[in-house]
Amino acid sequence: MPSRRNNIELSAAEIRTFLDSSKTLIIVSNGADGYPHPMPMWFYVDDAGCLLCTTFGKSQKIVNLRRDAKASLLVESGLEYAQLRGVVIYARAEVIEDLDVAIDTLVKINTRGRAVDAAQREALTAGVAKTAAKRAVIKFHPQRYVSWNHAKLGGRY
Repeated sequence: MPSRRNNIELSAAEIRTFLDSSKTLIIVSNGADGYPHPMPMWFYVDDAGCLLCTTFGKSQKIVNLRRDAKASLLVESGLEYAQLRGVVIYARAEVIEDLDVAIDTLVKINTRGRAVDAAQREALTAGVAKTAAKRAVIKFHPQRYVSWNHAKLGGRY
C-alpha cells in the first residue's frame, strides 16, 4: 500500500495558521542523562517564523539547551484519531538573556489572540516586568517540519 503521508501533510501556510492558533508548545530538549526532557510552554511565532517562549534562566530547559541547542517541538490537537493535527519542528535554540526581550516576549505571549488597548498593554508590561529579570527567552529557529492532519483523509484510513 503506498504511503499516504503526502495526503496528510500541512502546507507552509497551514502550518503557520495552526501554530498561530495554538497556545501550548511541547519542547523536548536533550537531558544530560540521555533521556528526552519534554515540557509544555506557551509561545508565539515571530514574523520570521521563529517560535519564542520564556522560562526561568536556571530551569532545566535552559541548562539542557545551553549544552545542546537541538530541540524537537510538538504542537498538536484533536480528541479523535480522525481529527488529529500536529506539527513537529526540529529546531536550534538560541537562549537570549535580555530584560527588554523577555518583557516583550511575555507581553506577546500573554496577548496572543486578543485585542488589548494601550492601558492594558502598559499594565501587563508592568506586571511581567516583576519576574522578567529572572527569565531567559528561548528563540527556536526551525530547521525542518513534519506535519499531519488526519481530517484530510476524510475518515478513510
